Amino acid sequence: MAVSNTIYEVFVAAASEHATRPFLRAPASSTKSYAADAIEYSYNEAMHEVQRLAASYRDLGIGQGERVAIAYDSRLDVYLHLLALNALGASLVPLNMTASDRELQYFLQHSDTILITGADEYLARLAALADRLDSVRVVPGEQFTGRPEAISAVGTAKTEAALLYTSGTTGKPKGCMLSNEYFVTMGREYNALGAYCAIGPDDRLLTPLPPNHMNALSTSFMAMLMCGGCVIQLDRFHPRSWWQTVRDEKATVIHYLGVMPAILLTFPADDGDHLQGQVRFGFGAGSDPRHQAVFESRFGFPLIEAWAMTESGGGGMIVANREPRHLGKRCIGRPIRSMQLRIVDKDDNDVASGADGELLVRSAGSDPRAGFFGGYYKDEASTEEGWKGGWWHTGDVVRCDDQGLLYFVDRRKNVIRRSGENIAAVEVEAALLACDAVDNCAVTAVPDEIRGDEVFAYIVVSDIEDRSDVLAERIFDHCNSQLTYFKAPGYIEFTEALPLTASQKISRAEVKRLARLAVENGSPVDFRSRKRRAS
Repeated sequence: MAVSNTIYEVFVAAASEHATRPFLRAPASSTKSYAADAIEYSYNEAMHEVQRLAASYRDLGIGQGERVAIAYDSRLDVYLHLLALNALGASLVPLNMTASDRELQYFLQHSDTILITGADEYLARLAALADRLDSVRVVPGEQFTGRPEAISAVGTAKTEAALLYTSGTTGKPKGCMLSNEYFVTMGREYNALGAYCAIGPDDRLLTPLPPNHMNALSTSFMAMLMCGGCVIQLDRFHPRSWWQTVRDEKATVIHYLGVMPAILLTFPADDGDHLQGQVRFGFGAGSDPRHQAVFESRFGFPLIEAWAMTESGGGGMIVANREPRHLGKRCIGRPIRSMQLRIVDKDDNDVASGADGELLVRSAGSDPRAGFFGGYYKDEASTEEGWKGGWWHTGDVVRCDDQGLLYFVDRRKNVIRRSGENIAAVEVEAALLACDAVDNCAVTAVPDEIRGDEVFAYIVVSDIEDRSDVLAERIFDHCNSQLTYFKAPGYIEFTEALPLTASQKISRAEVKRLARLAVENGSPVDFRSRKRRAS
């Protein structure tokens, strides 16, 4: 059997084997804003559409090594365009249209995108953005008029398939270059997990996670593609109709964020909660340890906690897919078969068994970067810093017990993890400092019962007498207009001065400690209810 080096080659093989089986589905509840009913593609039907799109892209002049940005939110179009571009050796840049114009312009300019397409409702906005950039075309979907043609795959395992933007710790988001190898490794390793996570062609994986993130675009998509299963893509997480959708769609696997179990447990218990064997497992990260056993008992399936990051992909993944899982203790399981890890102190020395330290990971093969991301686009210095000493430095603190099980402790890097979104504190600080009322600021994470972390901002203003709720609201509105809604401060607290270290740098540890106390005391202005996705 020929080795499949590209996503498109994997798809061609899958379409041949699973021709009439369901491959991609969007329920009617997720398509009502643009379609009369649910949308579903079998593997054969998807092949027809992918070949049509690929021929259209080719006729538009798109070829190997070029990047195309798409704005389709969580529609199935994202996966079809990924496959079509991959057939030509081109790369996908999925846009999150809840981002501000400032952020979108940065993504388009930084990525060297040459063509943008998307849903009709975004075309005017995309055209306005393209007018500010050189050599960028906006092409409406109606112009994809190519006839389906058999396309021979272009590219190799190392060819870039997608460029995803993720928050780092040094300001602007970084573009993670994801190769064909990255995607194929993810699918292969997921299919090899077994135990609680054994999957096959009869599985229907339901995800509410957006495909501008690696979890949906790479993990769930490749897992199903490589076993012949079906991806059920929702537009987003709808708590009140969640279980009805799960039942109606006959989902057997669910991908979740930590916030989801917390929200679902807030609803009154019902005799029909237990799914009686329909859902075999949920796969995700960051669920509240206090909720895990209660959730599993009430709903009847295990929450399989896992660890990975956009940079590590399927090359560096830890999964609690076998017993013991130690519910309630932040256990993330054991590393997959193809990776190695170390746990180190701040000087990269291995810590004693059972001690906390930073997690370092790499591939166990001859190439330590195999299956990992290809690097940060236009930022080789940060890429090499991350790979210092031949190990990827995750910035996450873990510990390992005497059975080889790993437990998540904290994040060493100044990143806020809110509802599954990574938010760089310095990016929020930069937006705040652009407000004329702000003299100085410090942003940190504070615990949130539902969303894991929330964004907290300490603000220094020159006029002490002006530290009012009205001013806090003006600062929030400014920040909210500059950033994607979830990055804006959920809490704002005025202070006369920020805590400093002996070297006169902001003491991040002290900021975090004081912020937690402030929230407990109820002193900050609370803007959490204002942080809403635009309708």
